[in-house]
Amino acid sequence: MKLSNLPKAAYLHIPFCRRRCYYCDFPISVLGNKTDIRKSSSISEYVEVLCREIIATPSDNSLLETVFFGGGTPSLLSPSYLEKILITLDKHLGIVPNAEISLEIDPGTFSLKQLQDYKIAGVNRISLGCQGFQDNLLEFCGRTHRIDDIFRAVDWINKVNFKNFSLDLISGLPHQTLEDWRISLETAIKIDPSHLSCYDLVLEPSTVFGKRYQPGKSPLPTDETTATMYRLGQQLLTEAGYQHYEISNYAKPGYQCRHNRVYWENMPYYGFGMGAASYTNQQRFTRPRTRKYYFTWVNQLSQSGGFIDCPKLSNIDILLENLMLRLRLSEGINLSLIKADFGEEITSKIIFCLSNYYQQNLINFIDEQENKILLDNTKKIPENTKLKLTDPEGFLFCNTVLATLFYNLRDSLN
Repeated sequence: MKLSNLPKAAYLHIPFCRRRCYYCDFPISVLGNKTDIRKSSSISEYVEVLCREIIATPSDNSLLETVFFGGGTPSLLSPSYLEKILITLDKHLGIVPNAEISLEIDPGTFSLKQLQDYKIAGVNRISLGCQGFQDNLLEFCGRTHRIDDIFRAVDWINKVNFKNFSLDLISGLPHQTLEDWRISLETAIKIDPSHLSCYDLVLEPSTVFGKRYQPGKSPLPTDETTATMYRLGQQLLTEAGYQHYEISNYAKPGYQCRHNRVYWENMPYYGFGMGAASYTNQQRFTRPRTRKYYFTWVNQLSQSGGFIDCPKLSNIDILLENLMLRLRLSEGINLSLIKADFGEEITSKIIFCLSNYYQQNLINFIDEQENKILLDNTKKIPENTKLKLTDPEGFLFCNTVLATLFYNLRDSLN
């Protein structure tokens, strides 16, 4: 489980949006509804600075296997600018020939020609931010697109033959009913993407929704309703042939998101752009969240020869992050690896403090043949045992399980 220091993934933050959605707290730059938005000097200047950051980053001879353009609304970026960024990445860090290159796009923000040019530039995976299939909910969330835009976008994605195509949905929205959620799921299944991400609304304090609403209070669905939404999503999507491979993500066989798995497997990665986070040399670092301070920071980075001064993670940080991230995955975490890296005492403490959740069927211990291990009073388990959250109940109570682990382990390692 000890981490390689060679990142093979890169995230590029493209912060531009026409407007800010009411649930969004990402670092963005709002550009409005100008028809010539892609010619904005703000975009051209940002791309120049972003490329300077890439060039100023020390290279370690590790070729990139995944590249992810997120935002913001990356589909407000012209294909020529996207190509420029990819060329800079390839020249400075290198990109393997079969790399997964993902681009987040929003309905109503791109054309068929633009999509074709993205593919020519190297994009081979599309993530479409639908969020729902009810115009009133889309409007209420501050989204700029409507249902017709979604179906037009899907038609163009199919015409360009993007087989690796993901679709995003959000549950737990204000005024959203269980029937609304069912319709969104069933519509998404009919569209037949190779991947689906189903996120539950998080009320961030700085957002419009965070200032308007209290969790669990009207017009938000109750906690019981959002839990039912989660179970319904798991039921309908797995019945439709999707693998529930991560708490919020479903994929057809062979179409799991390779880039996002880098995060969940707690492997190192580059982050580039305003507010982007990186994880290299056992150091986590987040860039400034505003254009002004990000530009200043890139200037300083160039002058320092790419040196970033931040502390390395402690052993307990590494352990807790591995548990937090890997338990999001359906395959869970191999306790033998924890034992090898952190000792038998830590492994025994994990088993002991989670025993109640085992009795509640929120976690399972699985052997090498994927059979469930019965935990007896000795709480001893064989080698190569995996710790997994159950699906869907364990995933629903993931934060509760993690809080117990953190409480019991936080003082265990120096």
